[in-house]
Amino acid sequence: MVGNVAVGGDAPISVQSMTNTLTTDVKATLKQIEQLQDSGADIVRVSVPDQESADAFKKIKKSATVPLVADIHFDYMMALEAIKGKADCIRINPGNIGKEEKIKEVISAAKDNAVPIRVGVNAGSLERKLQIKYGEPTPDALVESALSHINILQKLNFEDFKLSIKASDVFMTIESYRKISKLIDQPLHLGITEAGGYRSGTVKSSVGLGSLLLEGIGDTIRISLASDPVDEVKVGWDILKSLKIRSRGINFIACPSCSRMNFDVIGTMNKLESRLDDIKEDLDVAVIGCYVNGPGESKHTNIGVTGGSPKNLIYIDGKPDHKIDSTELAEHLEGLIRDKIEKIKEQDNNLILKS
Repeated sequence: MVGNVAVGGDAPISVQSMTNTLTTDVKATLKQIEQLQDSGADIVRVSVPDQESADAFKKIKKSATVPLVADIHFDYMMALEAIKGKADCIRINPGNIGKEEKIKEVISAAKDNAVPIRVGVNAGSLERKLQIKYGEPTPDALVESALSHINILQKLNFEDFKLSIKASDVFMTIESYRKISKLIDQPLHLGITEAGGYRSGTVKSSVGLGSLLLEGIGDTIRISLASDPVDEVKVGWDILKSLKIRSRGINFIACPSCSRMNFDVIGTMNKLESRLDDIKEDLDVAVIGCYVNGPGESKHTNIGVTGGSPKNLIYIDGKPDHKIDSTELAEHLEGLIRDKIEKIKEQDNNLILKS
């Protein structure tokens, strides 16, 4: 349990991100945490590199309403401070925080406060002895690093941990997770580390995480992008949505457009995605520019539009309903979608009242 979010077993695969504000700027960090939560983040990680940040983390935790993971590197005192600050989880590598006495102190505090630990193995920070042994980061080197950290926890009878074993290389990441998934029972936190910018990082993360999730590997995900952290959450949800693992918001089925289109498909989609970004409820919407695939796709959606001349045909719950001019299309579709969402909410509320 990371706060009130279950990770592992039959729990839904959770979506995470990390703040990139200065932790010491409490107001800015809380604002970003709220933005991430509104975008669908189940868990948010916050860096705690020094005492000033630890003091700020305590203030942040009092106001945040989403589970927070404190990100710790090297300084065991920061782990202790984060636990005192009511962190829902701490991210450490036991082998990197000093002598055995320091590790025992952190584990003891985590046990006493029921705080789980994420062990985070990264190809970019592989231990020197393993770099020498393997010559370069490899899946076997990453797995050996992970097992060495896990061994420290298990010697101290601490089993309440999850593990990430990331690389920026897609193939190395996939193979590392495949190997470690056969060796431990604890939950796995998936990610392609330092994946890149918005476009390239999204592609690499989708390929890597999608491959693992299709194999049943992974319990929580973080998309690492050199972009706004909110983008990480949106991409994470899009990956889960595309695999039909979890769904949040509108599932758009839209054609890439061609010379057959009877309305501006790309422009319409841009307007709809930007205007409907606030919707959390599940809904299938088809935006198809012509009659080749339009009727077939629209028949399987809550709301659909098939391009036609002189007017476009609107489908409601899979059935042809009415026609609309292209000049009014985006605004009309937005209205239909929002009306549909309100009806769904009303139906759900009636079911709750009846039960």
